[in-house]
Amino acid sequence: MKHSTLFTTTSLGPYTLKSRIVLPPLTRSRSTQPGNIANDLMATYYGQRSSAGFMVTEGSQIEPRGQGYAWTPGIHSAEQVEGWRKVTARVHAQGGIIFAQLWHVGRVSHTTLQPGGAAPVAPSAILAPGVSVFIETSPGVGALAQPSMPRALEREEITELVAMYAQAAENAMAAGFDGVELHAANGYLINQFISAHSNQRDDEYGGSLSKRLRFLREVAQAVADKVGKDRVGVRFAPLFQSTDEARVYLGLVEDDPHGTYIEAIKVLEEVGIAYLSLAEADWDNAPELPETFRVAVRATFSGQIIYAGKYTATRGERVIEQGWGDLIAFGRPFIANPDLPQRIANGWSLNAADPSTMYGGTAVGYTDYPRYGA
Repeated sequence: MKHSTLFTTTSLGPYTLKSRIVLPPLTRSRSTQPGNIANDLMATYYGQRSSAGFMVTEGSQIEPRGQGYAWTPGIHSAEQVEGWRKVTARVHAQGGIIFAQLWHVGRVSHTTLQPGGAAPVAPSAILAPGVSVFIETSPGVGALAQPSMPRALEREEITELVAMYAQAAENAMAAGFDGVELHAANGYLINQFISAHSNQRDDEYGGSLSKRLRFLREVAQAVADKVGKDRVGVRFAPLFQSTDEARVYLGLVEDDPHGTYIEAIKVLEEVGIAYLSLAEADWDNAPELPETFRVAVRATFSGQIIYAGKYTATRGERVIEQGWGDLIAFGRPFIANPDLPQRIANGWSLNAADPSTMYGGTAVGYTDYPRYGA
């Protein structure tokens, strides 16, 4: 077997994983309209990839205001919960383990995606720079657009949002998921509270880093209380530098990214969640995370650590063997290779992903990628 380190078993909360290969959250925008409902096509897609040791769904908005891209699924309505049951049933029938990623985009949205055409909500009324959203321009047709100017959340709305995350986690368990992951990366709502660039509040949710981490702390604790801390993960994207490359989403580079994220990870360690997922920069020639940061993460967090970001099997093995991480996520390779673990194990060649079919569309570029030898 090639890359045998990736095929050793490990635990994640109450679960035993058959390998250390992860399908990470990957937005594909194939939900049924109207209603943003997971469907049979999505069940086929996830079922095809259930040979992963662990799977996380694409981001699913926890409420209507949480949507920043057309045709992404939600997890706040009864119809959406029922749709996700098709996905979890298919994955479990194949012996897979799958968590739902809970998502709120905050300011990274557009008025056409918001209820009543309202402004997106955010910690502060600061426009999101250098990113794009994806809006429907006519039935079944979409285009990239600049985010709309957000409005600042009222104090009582923040409390309501914490409750919405907890309710979405409960919905996920009702839909048959094995747990949930909080999307706190890529400049979305939780990340917006953490960052001094997007959070200029003067109440208990803004100012010092401790105050900016309060929303993360409250959401993580509320979700852990609802579904059990051993069924909760959190995803960060701790960027140490940015890029001028055009990106749909990216994230925010803090003045002190090492200090900011180690303090954020301490919050998660106190809550006692099962895993931490770190999405590294993945643009062309992007730098790897500093070794000093990886070592500090391991020293700070006692749960499982997932790394993602243009990983090859060889690079992933190195991270595990160095003791920095426990699981490795493969994004684009898993999109194009539903049998990715088998291909890695046997050293088989990989299909290339078609960028033109990433977001929205049909089974083409979604469930029609062939297995090896097919």
